[in-house]
Amino acid sequence: MFKIFKIILISLTIALFISKFGHSNEEKIKIGLLVPMSGEKNKLGQSIIKSTRLALKDIGTNKIEIYPKDTGSSPAKTLQSALELKRLGIRIIIGPVFFENLEYLNEMDDIIFLSLTNKTEGIPSNVISSGVNSVSQLNAIKKFAELNELKKTILLTPDLNYKNEIKRAIGKSKLKISKHYIYDIEPTKLTQQIEEITNYKTRKQNLDDEIKRVELSNIDEEIKKRKIEKLSKKYTIGNVNFDSLIISDFDESLKSVITSFLYTDVSPQEKYFITLNQWFDKSLLSEKNIQPLYYPSINKKNFDNFSMKFLEFYNEKPNHLSLLSYDLIGLIYYLSLKANLSDAKLIFKKQNSFKGKIGIFDIKDNKINHRLNFYLIQDGSLKEIF
Repeated sequence: MFKIFKIILISLTIALFISKFGHSNEEKIKIGLLVPMSGEKNKLGQSIIKSTRLALKDIGTNKIEIYPKDTGSSPAKTLQSALELKRLGIRIIIGPVFFENLEYLNEMDDIIFLSLTNKTEGIPSNVISSGVNSVSQLNAIKKFAELNELKKTILLTPDLNYKNEIKRAIGKSKLKISKHYIYDIEPTKLTQQIEEITNYKTRKQNLDDEIKRVELSNIDEEIKKRKIEKLSKKYTIGNVNFDSLIISDFDESLKSVITSFLYTDVSPQEKYFITLNQWFDKSLLSEKNIQPLYYPSINKKNFDNFSMKFLEFYNEKPNHLSLLSYDLIGLIYYLSLKANLSDAKLIFKKQNSFKGKIGIFDIKDNKINHRLNFYLIQDGSLKEIF
């Protein structure tokens, strides 16, 4: 059994590191950085590079040197850049950003890559996924479900390439769901599927039957009129067989799914509507018809503070992945004070907990899981649940 030790880092500030550790004349820590520095993702790569420099400034050390290299959008280019970093004696690399660029990295077994991808399946053994993965998100949802005593939760996932990742995450998180639906993203087919999930046609027919029953009844005509008027304001009669639903979707597609539920007379006012990490998408605040809406995410206050600092320093807003790379610099520096980074594989196999700007994340068996916060969008505003 691995020895367990806890790493609690309140913040990456100059005062913390200088007062406790001071500057060192020891050998420099060389950290590689594989990001897109050319092509259409160049802006993202530059944001990540800037965040690592900001981390070094906040740590206040001259012990670390960052070596950025371009990945482009090519696995072959990624491998070439990784080999160049290896020739410089680098054994720990932050990146690459995208899952597709991991393809050939298993050829460099003596290097540890801290990729920013949130995928955890099908990655090389020398790659650690540091993104906010599906297991982390479902773990937070599980906590919320238990706090609210949700008994019948259904999960909906689009028929896209990450559906298998979601399926595996259900088992790993041990989230209790009553049924997992894979839906077609084509609008007409989507609506039809949600009609089936919500038993819409039967509930609609129940309403028509009840109106006819009242019309044919022998009750007082005035009472009959009021009942019919009341029924006419409804869309369906009858409940659905779930108390909550999780929609693993994003952006306009997420809004489309929720709208389809509204069409079938299932409202967020009556059932818990939960989704995955939306990175604080502001457009959701103005969509009051789909609220209340719940989702897990990183620590909002820390993210806002980081974004403000980044804006002040670089006069531009950071990409959310920049916060991940900022924390990874802090993690590597801290571990360098505790162990020999030349044995990086062993370090990342042990169980560690690290508190950075993004929140607390746990490292074990070459995987990183985040302990996420949970948020509610209601009446056009965002509220932290836990």
